[in-house]
Amino acid sequence: MQERQQNRALYFRELAATSERYFLPYIERFRPVEAGMRVLEIGCGDGGNLLPFARRGCVVTGVDMAATRIDDARRFFAEAGAEGTFIASDIFLMKDLEASFDLIVCHDVLEHIGDKRTFLANLRRYVRPGGVVFMSFPAWMMPFGGHQQTLRNRWTSRLPFIHLLPNRLYAAVMRWGGADSRCIEGMLDIKRTRCTIELFERLARLTGMHIVDRRLYFINPHYEVKFGLRPRRLWPVIGAIPYVRDFFTTSCFYILKNEA
Repeated sequence: MQERQQNRALYFRELAATSERYFLPYIERFRPVEAGMRVLEIGCGDGGNLLPFARRGCVVTGVDMAATRIDDARRFFAEAGAEGTFIASDIFLMKDLEASFDLIVCHDVLEHIGDKRTFLANLRRYVRPGGVVFMSFPAWMMPFGGHQQTLRNRWTSRLPFIHLLPNRLYAAVMRWGGADSRCIEGMLDIKRTRCTIELFERLARLTGMHIVDRRLYFINPHYEVKFGLRPRRLWPVIGAIPYVRDFFTTSCFYILKNEA
């Protein structure tokens, strides 16, 4: 397990740095980020992604189902002298937020959601006319698409592609590495809710979300602050080949708009 999985303050700072350097500039190609604009992050975790937006003067709201992460977000924002509203809830039970945001951020959330079609369809309820959605997720078949880097064992956490093994063999490898049944079930659940580029784009079309832009990364921008690796976009010739591209795409960036 990497230190950042236990040191939440470090993880918060790293996410804030990546958001400032890469998420925000990418979004601004399609929607100016200005003081007073309303920004919602679904699955905000500790809130690091929202910090650069708050510092721009945006009115930021973060929603996450994990109360402990929301507590961390409130504390880290207070320590940073930033303002934000953080709510521990299921976003789609919150009726008072409908059609009130200029930007919705969903970073590394979609791959954890089982009913992706309903999730994407419901996003349309929260975007104001002219607003956009920034969606990012790791392609399932990339080397660490199963989030196995979060395993506690130093060897199994560094094994690429093991999440593509049959479930029984995958569970046996994790068990060999000392993972308990709860951890194994959680990792298998990620496998169940996996997301490929092809699945996402098909569901976006079916739910009436227009894909304004797509950017596929061979080296995830977040790897710069984590590992000192310079981000690199996927070669266009590989990016044009369905399913093959999923093995090489460590992060997918999308800008979506409501077609209605």
